[in-house]
This record gives sequence, structure tokens and C-alpha cells, in this order.
Amino acid sequence: MASSKVAIRYASAFLDTAIEKNMLSKISEDFDYILSALNKSVELRRAIKSPIIKNETKQSFLREIFGKTISNDSMNFLDFVITKERENILNEILEKFISLRDIHLGIVKVDVVTAFDFTVAQKIDLQKRFEIYLNKKVRFSYMIDVNIIGGFIATVGDTVYNASILHQLGLLKKQFLLGSAALN
Repeated sequence: MASSKVAIRYASAFLDTAIEKNMLSKISEDFDYILSALNKSVELRRAIKSPIIKNETKQSFLREIFGKTISNDSMNFLDFVITKERENILNEILEKFISLRDIHLGIVKVDVVTAFDFTVAQKIDLQKRFEIYLNKKVRFSYMIDVNIIGGFIATVGDTVYNASILHQLGLLKKQFLLGSAALN
């Protein structure tokens, strides 16, 4: 819990800095890129969190990996996090930053589970429908679960919109059972 509070403080402070410097878009791109790299590479995560590797070495290899791709402000922030020995919560800081950025920009994150990969047209249609329904911009993350048979399950915060065929079949089964009980 304490690490979560620290992550929020770091993310919030840097979000304020990014807004002040009018660099929110670039820093958001940088953090999305860094977070993606961290999520894809177990070795990179281990190296960053390793207590054996010195801070200077961590900063050096992060500069080598990200230095030519991300802004100086983003790189300086990574250096700062490592200097303060908070690299063990770097992922959490980046995730909190993205979450706070979305709140600042009025964007809602929608997690969508589908039985198969949606086409681009289906994704655009779903996005338009959710933007109208929620009256906000939406950012989707998609996962595939063949067990839902078809349709989708969308989660917005703690609200679930279940339009899966599996769910519909369950509702139909309930109706049949209720109908047969009424006949007896």
C-alpha cells in the first residue's frame, strides 16, 4: 500500500511538470513505450529491480536502451527514480502516470474481452458507441477469451457490460428454468 502512495506521488508530480512544460503528449508516448518495453522484457525488469546492480549502471543501460527514443525530460525522470531508489516500483509509477493522464484528459479506459480478434471496423464502431454512451473519450485494451463464444465483455472501472453469447445463453437458461417452474 505504501508503494502505491509513493507511485501516485511520483506520477502526479511528473504529470504536473509535463503539463506545465506543455509536453504531456510526448512524455505520454515515452512512458507508453517504456512500459511496453518493461512488460515485454523479463530481463530488463530484473535488471532494473536488482539490488546487486549499481544505480549508475542501471542509469547507463537505460540511457543506452531508451536515450535515442525518448525525450530528455523522460530520461531525467527515469534517472531521478533510480537515484531515489524507487526503481522497484517503476512499472507502477508509469501505470499511475498513464491513469492520471487519462483522468486529466477525460479519457476512460475500457477493457474488452472478445472471443476472437475484432476487425478495425468493429473496433471503431464499438469505440464510437462507448464514447456516445459514456460521453467521454475511450481507450480500449483488448483480450481474447474463446470461452465467451462470441460477443464481448467490456469493463469500465467497476461496471461490466456483458454482451457475450455465453452470458446470453445463461440468461436464456434461467428463463427456461423459471418458465418450467411456473408450469408445475
